[in-house]
Amino acid sequence: MSIVLGIDLGTQQLKAVLYDLESRRVCGSAAAAIDIHQSDGGKAEQSADWWINSLQLAVSEIDRQLLNRVKAIGVSGQQHGFVPINQAGEVLAPVKLWCDTSTANECHDITSRVGSIYDCIQLAGNPILPGYTASKVLWFKNERPALYNEMTDILLPHDYLNFYLTGERCMEAGDASGTGFFDVKTRTWSAEMLAAMDDERDLQPCLPEVRVQNDVVGRILPSVAASLGLPEGIPVSIGGGDNMMGAIGTGNIVPGRLTISLGTSGTVYAYSDKPVIDPEGQIAAFCSSTGGWLPLLCTMNCTVSTELTRSLLNFGLEDFEASIGSASPGSGGIITLPFFNGERIPNLPNAKGCFLGVDAKNANPANFLRSSVEGATYALRFGLDELIRLGLDASEIVLIGGGANSATWRQIVADVFNLPVKILKQDEGAAMGAALQAAELICEQTLEQLTIEHLAEDESKSCVPRANEASFHGEAYQHYQNVVAAISPIYQS
Repeated sequence: MSIVLGIDLGTQQLKAVLYDLESRRVCGSAAAAIDIHQSDGGKAEQSADWWINSLQLAVSEIDRQLLNRVKAIGVSGQQHGFVPINQAGEVLAPVKLWCDTSTANECHDITSRVGSIYDCIQLAGNPILPGYTASKVLWFKNERPALYNEMTDILLPHDYLNFYLTGERCMEAGDASGTGFFDVKTRTWSAEMLAAMDDERDLQPCLPEVRVQNDVVGRILPSVAASLGLPEGIPVSIGGGDNMMGAIGTGNIVPGRLTISLGTSGTVYAYSDKPVIDPEGQIAAFCSSTGGWLPLLCTMNCTVSTELTRSLLNFGLEDFEASIGSASPGSGGIITLPFFNGERIPNLPNAKGCFLGVDAKNANPANFLRSSVEGATYALRFGLDELIRLGLDASEIVLIGGGANSATWRQIVADVFNLPVKILKQDEGAAMGAALQAAELICEQTLEQLTIEHLAEDESKSCVPRANEASFHGEAYQHYQNVVAAISPIYQS
């Protein structure tokens, strides 16, 4: 039995998945919740210790006999988080997360020092947006200068788990490309962007080696292996950001497939074998974790929108499916702009969620809840439009994330995007991608061969667009975009 361990460090939980390469099945899995500290002003932080505690808790719930058979480990992690550590390997401050929007001023400062948004895109492929790592580093310098001076290394969340497992400090190109100071075209650190963050200190020595191709980052430390119940010396792969690992876990490592993740945030991305740079900065110009590129659109409010609305209406999770299924397409005219945490695209870090079009006839719980689903889906549909504008296209969608568990939401995605939606039997998403990346270390197969062999469609959950509904949503989506354009000036500053 050849077993690999895939770890996915999300925003709300850490998940550990054991995948048996011989039987082609998940043979063990567990998850542990992670708290998040949020406050007014856009702050969103976690302690790195919470991640380690959740990892230990999740792994402790898996059969120890299976853990003893693990041959390799891969780690996926939430992108953009800033983990400053000192020479002793100690984390110097709470980790600012991807959904932290408190550094809008620092984004403006960095952009102004470079020149403009378009100069940032020219230098690194991306504008500096709240959520990216760059502004968090400048915030740390401004707000905690003594600790900043003590900082010797800048890591991302998945890098920190790799560091905990192996003692090695490194990054891989996919996750690094979400920092804002990594040139995605050349896959090197941008000296100009780093100077814009700090023109007095050379930050290059704080940045670890960047890996482009999958390799052994290191081997699990004896003390960590003992605490987790894993064999000593097993290899750990380069890992990657959750979107990059989600691409592997959905077979999105060749052109033509669109992956959509309906998680806390929402993402739409497609593989490219050459850099895709959006001069408007709407599509993130990310690298993949497989030697290519992964142009991507991210919204900050996906299941955030549906869960907040469900809680507001006092609906149980078991009522979600029946409720959104009972409402008609268009939610009776109610439109939800799901900007409850601010938003990245459109770039509105100070925005608030909005319900519009409410009247005495449509104001019922089912319409409100379905509208939260449709609004989150329309926000993601913009990603397909932008990818097409940049010369990419897709013939199918592979859907992952918690929202993909809803049959009605899956059908809404198919209708809104007017593309067939596939659900995989191996629906572990980023954790599965991390497991397959780990498998490449111990198998005589390429990652592409592994995805073909180990990823199969669940036809009972897949769906195709319906002509009438797709036509309706085509018009409704354009109306949604018009409403976004009308509301946006209120929150621009």
